[in-house]
Amino acid sequence: MQLFDPNNPNEKKKMIAAAVLGLAAILVLGYLFLGGGGSAKPNPPSRPTPTPARGGNPPPPDTGGDDGAIPQKIVYNGTLVGAPEADRNIFAYYVAPTPLPRPIPTPTPTPPPPLTVSNVSPASVFARTGDFSLQVVGDKFVPGVRILIDGRAMATRIISAQQVATTVTADMIANPGNRRIEVRTADGALYSNVVSLNVTAAPVPNFTYIGLIGKPRGNDIAVLQDKNNKELVNVQRGDLVGGRFRLTSISDKELKLVDVNLKIPHTLAFTPDTSTGGRPPVRRPVVDDEP
Repeated sequence: MQLFDPNNPNEKKKMIAAAVLGLAAILVLGYLFLGGGGSAKPNPPSRPTPTPARGGNPPPPDTGGDDGAIPQKIVYNGTLVGAPEADRNIFAYYVAPTPLPRPIPTPTPTPPPPLTVSNVSPASVFARTGDFSLQVVGDKFVPGVRILIDGRAMATRIISAQQVATTVTADMIANPGNRRIEVRTADGALYSNVVSLNVTAAPVPNFTYIGLIGKPRGNDIAVLQDKNNKELVNVQRGDLVGGRFRLTSISDKELKLVDVNLKIPHTLAFTPDTSTGGRPPVRRPVVDDEP
């Protein structure tokens, strides 16, 4: 049996095609085994290029890992990487910065009061004296203003735009100290500055009542002792004690005197003498030698 007929044109075409396919297959196999380096492998992932250290040698180039390249020899020359010195003491503690001073705000000036008080008359009085008239001198006083003493509105007399007056009662000066004097309207829209009325303590008798001498006609004699020099003084009703205190009453318990200048009453209680053991004064009768 004949497999190939050279005289048949179709058989010739088949043989040529088979030869071409066989040659192509040989070329492909030869490329895969000889020129391609073995079986195909996926490309390795890209790696970031390292930044070279300061003062040292640059690192060797990345060969891509398992790509068949010959590894490079690493050479270390002993050079240390330079670093700046720490600008602080590791044993120092934290010191807070000094705070900036706060700006001092400019104070707003206080406007002057609409009314003005210059002075009062009298400027000083004794405590426990009676009622007296107080004159307030100033400016811009209008109808309807009132004098205030320690905040208490007083009945006020308008004398002029520069003077007003009121009556100060004895109970307002019963004790020593300063009194606030000001002038203002009832609604407070107009007001003045504040001045002081000085209330001083009144003089008192500088004596101690230590004894009593009785007389037949009742004109008893009180025995007083001066607190300064310890001298004894015998006085009767109507006598002037200390140059300004009039003796008005004598009893076993107390003496009553009046300041002849200020009209202020004073009382001297009996003070037991140590020689009598604290007993009340003895009313010792004496012979009345008066005619």
